Amino acid sequence: MAYALATERLQDTTRRGGSESTWKALRRAAGRNLRAHAFLFGALVCFALFTWYPMIREIIMSFQRVHRGQTTWVGLGNYRQVAADPEFWQAWRNTLEFTGLALVFGFAAPFAVAIVVNEFRHAQGYLRILVYLPVMLPPVAGILLFKYFMDPGFGLFNEALHILHLPKSQWLASKSSSMPSLVVVSTWGNMGTATLVYLAALQGIPGDLYEAAELDGCSVLQRIRHVTVPQTRLILSLMAMLQIVATMQMFTEAFVLTGGGPEGSTTTVVYLLYNYAFNYNKFNTAAALGVIMLLVLACFSAIYIVLERRGSED
Repeated sequence: MAYALATERLQDTTRRGGSESTWKALRRAAGRNLRAHAFLFGALVCFALFTWYPMIREIIMSFQRVHRGQTTWVGLGNYRQVAADPEFWQAWRNTLEFTGLALVFGFAAPFAVAIVVNEFRHAQGYLRILVYLPVMLPPVAGILLFKYFMDPGFGLFNEALHILHLPKSQWLASKSSSMPSLVVVSTWGNMGTATLVYLAALQGIPGDLYEAAELDGCSVLQRIRHVTVPQTRLILSLMAMLQIVATMQMFTEAFVLTGGGPEGSTTTVVYLLYNYAFNYNKFNTAAALGVIMLLVLACFSAIYIVLERRGSED
């Protein structure tokens, strides 16, 4: 009888101790979850306040018009006003031209630089810093530096062309060369991030694939075509989509270097939006143009998602 009572008390103590330890574990887990959700809630509040609210407010403003302090609902009136503006269509032509040139040069250059840097074995850390250095500089400072280099009179680039006995260029002062000049400036300032992304993707490719390609007698270009590009296809497609979205919103280069000129040849959609809002004082028209840009970029993103899904299914 005494043995049975002792066993019962021991089991009861064990149950109480186990329940207490379980309760403490639950309290610790609840505390961790509460802190995590608190941080998440703060991020959601900031995201809603500084991203979603301005976006929703812009959409509402695009259907309104303010006259002498009175706000009226005009439906699609602002959109019709934007579409009837000749600057609107010229801005889209300039934006698509810049995006096309940026994809040809600005998309290929970081990938080529990443391939070259990946071939080095001992100086990769230094080269990564060197490539990423333009991104760390203040954007306006780097752009103003190029404005000095591209001066048609005493600029460094024209001096270099003169030394090489080549004809000088008007660079930013000519309608034919102003947009390619902006592409050069934008590529130099933004290629560092893309280069590091490509370099990380290249370092994830198994070396056995390159060794097998070398044994098969593949040249450097053939190895890039048959090994490097297929192994980094997903990264390349994603970066292409991100570059389209980013280049179609180009503003700083045109604002600092050319002011939209000469003769409106570098006025992009975002620069025209800036003019509507802050130079023409037409905030509702600027909101309508912003919504149009949002819809165009959303279409590009939707096309990318559909193509990626089809590619993954195949």
